[in-house]
Amino acid sequence: MVWLLYGGRLTAPEIEAGIRELGLFAPLVFVATFALATVFFVPGSLFGLAGGMLFGPLWGTAWNLTGGTIGAVLAFLAARFGAGDWIAANAAGRLKTILAGVEAEGWRFVALARLVPIVPFTLLNYLLGLTRIPFSHYVVTTLACMVPGALAYAWLGHAGRAVMAGENDALRYGTLGLAMLAIVAFVGHLTRRRRQKSQKFISPQELRGSLAADQSAIVLDVREPSEFVGPLGHIQGAINIPLDRLATAWNDVGAWPHPIVVVCRTDKRSAQAADILHARGVGNVRVLLGGMEAWNKENASRIAVNT
Repeated sequence: MVWLLYGGRLTAPEIEAGIRELGLFAPLVFVATFALATVFFVPGSLFGLAGGMLFGPLWGTAWNLTGGTIGAVLAFLAARFGAGDWIAANAAGRLKTILAGVEAEGWRFVALARLVPIVPFTLLNYLLGLTRIPFSHYVVTTLACMVPGALAYAWLGHAGRAVMAGENDALRYGTLGLAMLAIVAFVGHLTRRRRQKSQKFISPQELRGSLAADQSAIVLDVREPSEFVGPLGHIQGAINIPLDRLATAWNDVGAWPHPIVVVCRTDKRSAQAADILHARGVGNVRVLLGGMEAWNKENASRIAVNT
């Protein structure tokens, strides 16, 4: 921020000297600036690098975590108490569907989002504040899952300082930082893949046979009513409860003793619906692989073969 105020004329050594003149107050100033910057959508990676450059890899990681977590908490609370009620009352369509899916995942979604930064860190804090994820779960998961990234950026910042100072260990520091970033990316990718594989799918052929053999199974279609009666049609006997109303419309679903197969157009909303049901203690839930598109395609192929 100081660099911006001076129009980019300050060099890194000059900024470092100014910070160190603050003495014991330097970490406090850095943490406070990091937190405020997070609230105002300044990319956290910039401060992650600065923390390593100014305070070294270890203390830089500590101050990065402190500032980033405080900023994330402030943004989360601002969204929850500043706009959460209004959005909850007025949200519709895709936003409401996304929020329902996030709430079903809870802390697991927070962990995945921190490890796999599909949504920018600063924006994610506000989006999570719009959900009903418990505050304590958000804080603990955010702090824990930010550790690898904070450490990686601190090492990269430390490497940058070593390059400017002409130190021989600069390459080693940089390689270590990049290796840590690669580990973070790999762990996040592995976590996402394991979550996807844990989802129980059922093929259209398997569902057709299951429905013929077991009439107690229920098909839950989570598309909008207009889609339910639209061109793709629906499976005979299916119950239509849109995804954004599932959490509140079927409060006694936990007592259902029979298998449930969730259906949508493809299988994206169905997977979210399955997460919601699992969060409410429903164990025997499967997702129709490919949704109604695959169901109709399989049905057309079967008719063609028989004729």
